Amino acid sequence: MKFILWFSRLFFKGVFQFVIPLFFCFLAFAAAANYHGHEMGMYGMNRIFAENLRKLREEKGLSQKQLGKQMFVGQSTVARWENGSRLPDASMMLHLAACLGVDANTLFRLAAESDESPNVIMVDDSKVILSYGLAVLEEVLPNAAIAGFIWPQEAIDYAKANRIALAILDIELGTASGLDLCRTLQEINPRTNVVFLTAYPDYSLDAWKTGASGFLVKPLTAESVREQLQKLRYPLQAGGTEA
Repeated sequence: MKFILWFSRLFFKGVFQFVIPLFFCFLAFAAAANYHGHEMGMYGMNRIFAENLRKLREEKGLSQKQLGKQMFVGQSTVARWENGSRLPDASMMLHLAACLGVDANTLFRLAAESDESPNVIMVDDSKVILSYGLAVLEEVLPNAAIAGFIWPQEAIDYAKANRIALAILDIELGTASGLDLCRTLQEINPRTNVVFLTAYPDYSLDAWKTGASGFLVKPLTAESVREQLQKLRYPLQAGGTEA
């Protein structure tokens, strides 16, 4: 009995002295890692605005402290704008444009480009071709949100929930038609760039009648995608929404 009591005291003493402190240390580490990951993610999103803001400030001959003084904010706030962890709000953006001597629309455009990765989809009824095509798109557009679909209705549902900047569509989708899917996607968002992908070049004339931005013959290649991106009706910026 004495042994059991001694062992119990020893066990609980160890729990309070070592296990609980280690548990809280783990929680603190996890929180710090999560915060750091969030900050890094924000930098990835806002880097375009951050880099251009720093360039505009330096061209104006201002230090972060001097710009902060003109903006009535601290130097640390300007630093966060320039490291990509924060974006100024709309009212701040107007004041910032005045301080830097630039058009406010320029800053709003840069913020939009930073804050939204373009949504790109590919629709093909062949799993092999779809898998290969998605890999090519990820290579060419590493910062885009890319999704692939075999069924047209799944692509339509996705487009209703996400503003599609670029849709690469197979013309023949089993019993469905990529031409009809194109029209539906453009009804959802008239500024969606549609590029048709098919093994049959003879379809090109009908494809152009849908208002598509381009036409590619299978197999999809990184070079052909890069070439087509230069010809899009709506530049692939801020989700294809730039006027």
